[in-house]
Amino acid sequence: MQVKYLDFPKDYKNRKKEYLAAFDRVMEKGVYVLGDEVRAFETEFAKYLGTKYCIGVANGLEALQISLMALGIGLGDEVITTPLSAVATTLSIMAVGAKPIFIDVKENGQLDEKLIEKAITKRTKVVMPVHLYGQPLEIEAIKKICDDKKLFLIEDACQAHGTKFNDKTVGSFGDIACYSFYPTKNLGAIGDGGAITTNNTDLAKIIYQIRDYGQESKYKHTRYGLNSRLDELQASILRVKLKYLEDDNSKRRKIAKRYIKNLSNIKEIEMILPNNLENPNFHLFVIKTKKRDELKEFLLKNGIPSLVHYPITIPDQPMFQNKYKKDKLPVVRRLVNEILSLPCYPFMENKDVDYVCGIIKKFFE
Repeated sequence: MQVKYLDFPKDYKNRKKEYLAAFDRVMEKGVYVLGDEVRAFETEFAKYLGTKYCIGVANGLEALQISLMALGIGLGDEVITTPLSAVATTLSIMAVGAKPIFIDVKENGQLDEKLIEKAITKRTKVVMPVHLYGQPLEIEAIKKICDDKKLFLIEDACQAHGTKFNDKTVGSFGDIACYSFYPTKNLGAIGDGGAITTNNTDLAKIIYQIRDYGQESKYKHTRYGLNSRLDELQASILRVKLKYLEDDNSKRRKIAKRYIKNLSNIKEIEMILPNNLENPNFHLFVIKTKKRDELKEFLLKNGIPSLVHYPITIPDQPMFQNKYKKDKLPVVRRLVNEILSLPCYPFMENKDVDYVCGIIKKFFE
């Protein structure tokens, strides 16, 4: 039996008519950049999240970078962030000339909010945590620290479309939140895409300008900017997918619960789970085991792909040339050798989940 890690063709088959209609709508209008589709998606996504503004941009990395630029973060400033994420989180900090300050994570891979205050210096300007795996951070505790210390809070919600914390959608707690619409995301485009959300009118105005060459109006450039625009075709596809996001996230939760039920008696593995199973979007379903590499190989031999998110901590990446080697990050440096992401997507069938669980049980027997 073969199990897919993701299945884009099945998604297309199920919603083909709506995707093609969206494509035709864009092509027949002949407007491909910053037109009606982008504006409509921005309005719809902001309404879904409960924020005043949503600004579509080219990708998740630039969403983070533009957010830092809008806050005036630059050379000499420090940004507290996580060592366990896609490297884009850190690249955005480096892109504006600021310094990433890494603090350790908890056993669930999320940034340890109890370590934030100790890492704050006179140069600290921003805390930029990640809602990793689509699970919510202790975002209210982090927000309180930022408020008390007069720091900006940028939520990296690139994996957390629709995730909730205390009945409130994440991405609506910080000064700014950033999203990626890379195809593998819960709300994924058919290419690159991203968005920035905020409730601050002044920040929104600046972000609108930065994404489009720093223009206040056509050919009037009031600030340094980028070419970072969500295009009409991607926006039209995202509008279709947004209608199904809640249902798709619900399906992911059902898959996760089936994994939990089937794997709960295996002592050699631990599942990375939130306190409330109804909060996350289960962008990823992640387990921990001391025999990660052997299990990964065994799964593949039995037709089951799996991935590691992420195999190397960001501060231990070669580009830093051991710059952070002496930093005390014991939890994350252990976790990267134990974590494994199992297949989990809305069109996955129960028989696929049961097969994966059966092979895992067989391995540990």
